[in-house]
Amino acid sequence: NREIDDQWIETVTVAAALHDVGKVGIPDAVLLKPGPFTPEERRIMQRHTYVGGDTLLDVKREWRDDLFITIAAQIALSHHERWDGSGYPYGLKGENIPLAARIVALADVYDALTTKRVYKDAMTHEQARRIISDEVGAHFDPSVVNAFERIEGAFLTVARGNVPSSRG
Repeated sequence: NREIDDQWIETVTVAAALHDVGKVGIPDAVLLKPGPFTPEERRIMQRHTYVGGDTLLDVKREWRDDLFITIAAQIALSHHERWDGSGYPYGLKGENIPLAARIVALADVYDALTTKRVYKDAMTHEQARRIISDEVGAHFDPSVVNAFERIEGAFLTVARGNVPSSRG
């Protein structure tokens, strides 16, 4: 296991932006659909993890030991895995899911819950927190949820549109 240091944290922070890069390979008819997916549309949408992960792994073959590409590929491929093994694309369970992907999974769900979409209203921070807390040990790594609960004020700040500066 690599040590979690400032460089790793900064790399995960930046690489997280690529978590859904694979959606470029999903047809617009599915990607932009305003309502619930059919089972077939859901299977098509789930392919974005393969498309993104495979694309970044191809880049990694050229860059070899680049930490950014390694973490970005882990996140793109595994951010829909679930702690209990019921996620996709591989059904990874627990600590077999890369830590960066476990962190981004929680952030991605929080964003999806607290952002208005054409098919749903935004939830409050409190509603999202309750859903996340209810999914400890099922969807989410308990230690990641614990960290979220310790710093949830930062999530609330970002959700309100007040993005804190990383410059002192």
